[in-house]
Amino acid sequence: MASLKQSAIAAYEWLEHRLGLIKPLTAAATHPTPTNSASWWYVFGSAATVLLILQVVTGILLALVYSPSANEAWTSLGILNHNIPLGWYLRALHGWGSDFMIAIVIMHMVQVFLFGAYKFPRELTWIVGVGLLLLTLGMAFTGQVMRFDQDAYWGLGIGASIMSRVPLIGAPLVHLLLGAPIIGGATVSRFFAFHVFVIPGLLLAGVGVHVWMVLRHGVSDWPMPGRIVRKSTYEAEYHELTVKSGIPFVPDAAWKDAVFAAAIILAVMACAFFFGPFGPSGTPDPTIIQTAPKPDFAFLWIYAVLAFLPPSIETPVMMIVPVIAIVAMLLLPLLAGEGERHWARRPVAVLLVSVIAVTLGIFTHLGTYTPWSPIMDAWTSAPIPPKLLQNRTPLERQGALVLQDKQCRNCHSLEGAGGQRGPALDAIASRMTEDQIIRQVLQGGGNMPAYGNALNPSETKALMRFLMTLRGDNLAPAVDASRGLTHVDQPQATQPEASTPAPKAP
Repeated sequence: MASLKQSAIAAYEWLEHRLGLIKPLTAAATHPTPTNSASWWYVFGSAATVLLILQVVTGILLALVYSPSANEAWTSLGILNHNIPLGWYLRALHGWGSDFMIAIVIMHMVQVFLFGAYKFPRELTWIVGVGLLLLTLGMAFTGQVMRFDQDAYWGLGIGASIMSRVPLIGAPLVHLLLGAPIIGGATVSRFFAFHVFVIPGLLLAGVGVHVWMVLRHGVSDWPMPGRIVRKSTYEAEYHELTVKSGIPFVPDAAWKDAVFAAAIILAVMACAFFFGPFGPSGTPDPTIIQTAPKPDFAFLWIYAVLAFLPPSIETPVMMIVPVIAIVAMLLLPLLAGEGERHWARRPVAVLLVSVIAVTLGIFTHLGTYTPWSPIMDAWTSAPIPPKLLQNRTPLERQGALVLQDKQCRNCHSLEGAGGQRGPALDAIASRMTEDQIIRQVLQGGGNMPAYGNALNPSETKALMRFLMTLRGDNLAPAVDASRGLTHVDQPQATQPEASTPAPKAP
């Protein structure tokens, strides 16, 4: 036994002499923590870190089978679900781990906010934490896209639509997001790179910086009413507190973190076992829109908000409110770095958290059953109105068949028959030029997905020819104002047009 002990000591000294890491890690683990900080309210950060490790491990195992291509992504998930032993459980662990991680990170930030732990000298710790929350949400969104099913396809279309509305840089952002102007083969591989390399790398680096700052400035002490944070005295007061009543984080305080983290992991395992993995639903097909797509749980509230917002204020709300919220969170510790920490002395903070929690809860609940707005169940098998086919060329009539076969009338109406999600098509050629219509159909925009991969060149040409005949009551065709009025085409008198006006493009 003596020789074995000596060998172990010799091995430890050999490693420490060459690495120089064991003693610093031991000192970090046993750093003094105020006694009142050894509380169940301080365990969320450790649990979030453990969940991140779970996500990394399960993600690596999934990547061994997953094929990041538009043609094989959906099929590879089917193989994981049905052909590989416990593959479904691995997917379920990864999916439920993502939801739990978002919830725990939000709880951690709420606790830090209510306890005033973002104040001096932990301002940068809070700012990095805000970045970690955004990266966690980014991981969840890119993970949903990895399924590349109907929900993922339409969710990605909505995300790209929101991104396209960013002033000045909207189009480059969409190209960066999708790898092309439309959802295509490059999209899945692009999101795979974001989900597996870019965002996890930033997350791990951010967590490292976050933990380092916690070690440097210490775990914030329990807020006491009347104990004011002042930059001139706080650090000396905190040092005195750790000297008088400090306990080593490991093992005196860490056991609560370990118990809570273990309970969370068990909860993830139980949910994965009883509820299984998320999807995939049907294969992605923009021509099948009766799918009633829904985002994952973390984004249901956004789904509900978009469903209830009036179209006239949809873009301003999406562009302004998130920016204001993120900037406010980042500026919070810089503008309120001193003062009272206890929640009882900060009623505005408590009210703010309560209002946000209730609002998110209501919209999340609404998102579980709110139909996609407008409701897309207006498809009718009724033929194209006969008068829209009179005196048409064979190519134009072929375009009418494409319009019917691709189920465009799920969203768009002709003479009042069809869907109401998109504008009516009766006078579309009087409102948009052919180039504008082609771009809208192939690349999408607004609430319309891109159909570039669903139409071959001959179908696209025929569809455009038919749409260009729809000019209402013999209205003049639309003109690109940027090109002047010197080459305006006159309406063809030999081809009678549809009579019902329409507001805008498909």
